[in-house]
This record gives sequence, structure tokens and C-alpha cells, in this order.
Amino acid sequence: MTHVSTIRKRGYHHGSLREALVQVTLELIQTEGPEGFTLSKAARRAGVTPAAVYRHFSGRDNLLTECAREGYASFAECLSDAYGDGQPCPRTAFAAMGEAYLSFVFNNPGYYVAMYESGIPQDRTPELAEAAGAAHAVLERAAADLSRRLPPEKRQPIKLVSAHIRALSHGVAQLFVRGDLKDHPSLTPEEVLKSGVGTYLRGLGVIPQDP
Repeated sequence: MTHVSTIRKRGYHHGSLREALVQVTLELIQTEGPEGFTLSKAARRAGVTPAAVYRHFSGRDNLLTECAREGYASFAECLSDAYGDGQPCPRTAFAAMGEAYLSFVFNNPGYYVAMYESGIPQDRTPELAEAAGAAHAVLERAAADLSRRLPPEKRQPIKLVSAHIRALSHGVAQLFVRGDLKDHPSLTPEEVLKSGVGTYLRGLGVIPQDP
């Protein structure tokens, strides 16, 4: 009850009802999944009437879209901070970014659901597309830095390499989020991703093949 009362007071007296609705939505979709989320549930959790929700969001998908937009914006910042300017070398920075990718997913389950499991397309609004594009751009920059280590004739299209790395990272995250590898408790997400990316980069020629 204290939690609901605090949100109500912030919403009406400090103009933060919009932020409170995003927060309770992230909590709801984390515990109940996007299918179990409704505006009425968000309103109840925030301690306001459904009519108050419509002052900020015109519908369920609009609220989920804002959650996804915030998620991608935070994700882009997380990846960018981890990669930095590619120092001390692109490979080391790339590995740090992979760890940051997994850390973001595991530490922000509500954002993860909004971004990838809510059914909201990344181009639903210009703002969402911009935020998602910023996250993808960090991966593409890292892929470009790695590609420069290869002779021009062996370089793959940057967007293709970036897409492959995203698929690997996202696939590893999903395996652990869903508990698909619970029968292999000795495996960690970080080592699975490191092994997979290492194999991929060896195939490209970025990392020398094992003798």
C-alpha cells in the first residue's frame, strides 16, 4: 500500500505519473508477460484511474512502445560505455561489449520483454526506431573496427557481421533467460557467448585459427 501511495503522490504532485506508469508496466510484463498486461492493471498498480493513464498514453501499445524506447536508449548507452573507443584493442573492447549485452538483459528483464517479446516492431514510431538504431549502430561500429583487421578482399558486409553477432548474443541470452541450459549448471552465459563469438571470428579470419 505504501508503494502505491507513493506513486500516486508523485504522479499528481510532481508530474511523474508518466514515468510511474512506465515503471509499473515494466514490472507487470516481467512477472506476467506482455500477454497479461493491460492498461487497467497498470493503472491499478500505479494507484490511479484508467482515465488518468489515457492522459499520457492513447493505448496499450503506446505504453509498451515507450517502455521499449527507454529500453533501447539504455541499451545503446550500456553498449557504448562498454565498447568505448575500441581500446585497448577492438577485440578486447568487443568482448567487453558482449558481456555488457548479457548484463543488460539479465539486469533489466522488463526492458528485455518490452524490446523483444512484446510484439512491438522497432519501427512503430520514429522515436523507437531512432533508439533501436542507436543500439545497432554501436554493434556495427564494433564490427567495422574488427573488419579493418582483415585484408579488404576478406571483409564481410558490416551489417551482416553485426547481425550475426546480435543473433549470437541474443540467442545465448534467451537460452539462459528461459532456463534451457539448466541441465548444464557449469555453463555460464559469458563463456558460452565468448566461445561462440570466438568461433565466428576465427571463421572470418579476425582471430587466428587454433594450431
